[in-house]
Amino acid sequence: MSDLKQKLFLIADEMRGMAGVGKHYALNVYEVERADRIGELAIEVAALADEDHTPAEIKTIFDDASLLHVSPAIGVDALVLNAREEILLIRRKDNQKWAMPGGLAEIGMTLPESALKELWEEAGMRGEVKRLLGMFDGRLWGSTAKVHLINVVFQVQCDDLTPAPGIESLDAQFFARDHLPEAMHGGHSTRVPKCFELLDSGNTYFDPAASAHIALSMHQRPPADHT
Repeated sequence: MSDLKQKLFLIADEMRGMAGVGKHYALNVYEVERADRIGELAIEVAALADEDHTPAEIKTIFDDASLLHVSPAIGVDALVLNAREEILLIRRKDNQKWAMPGGLAEIGMTLPESALKELWEEAGMRGEVKRLLGMFDGRLWGSTAKVHLINVVFQVQCDDLTPAPGIESLDAQFFARDHLPEAMHGGHSTRVPKCFELLDSGNTYFDPAASAHIALSMHQRPPADHT
C-alpha cells in the first residue's frame, strides 16, 4: 500500500471517529446534520484510496467499525506530581468525583499525545510524557464504564504546576498519597495507590496472564493430524 493511500485511510478513519463523537454529543439537528456530513466525507476520502470497495461497501465497513463493540476501549490518564510528590487530581463535573486527568484515546493521536490532550483540556497544563506507568484492565480495577475499558497511565512532567480547570472539571488540586479524597471516580481509588507503588519501584504494571489459565478456542487452529 502506498504512503498516500495509507494516509487517506487514516484521515478517513479520524473523520469517521469525529463524526461518531459529534453525533453522540450533538445538541440539535444542525449538529447532527454536520456530523452525518463528516461521515459521508470520510467515506468519500476512503473511496479515493480503495480500489476494491464501492462507497456503499465502505459505508457498511465504517458502520461496523465502532471499536467499542469489537475491541476494548482505551482510556488514557496523566499522572502529574508536584515538588512535594503530591498527585494532581481533577474533580469531574459529571459526578463530582476526583480522578487523574484523562479520557478516551483520540483517533489520529498516539496514546501519550492523547494523555497530554486530556491534561490540557481538564487541568489547563502542558507537559512532557516521561514514562509509561501501567496498563490496567478496568474489569479488574473497579471501572464503572459501560464498556470493557483498558486504562493506560503515563507520568507527565510539567514545568508550570498551576492547574486551571476546564469546562469538564469543577476543580483541580494536588493531593498527598496518604490524604487522597474519599470520593474518587470508579477505578481511580485503586489505580492511584498502585501508581505510587510503581513510581517508588520503577516498575511498569500490566495485568498478569498465562495461557495455561485462559480458555483458548480451537476454531482458528488447524485440525489435529492423527496420521
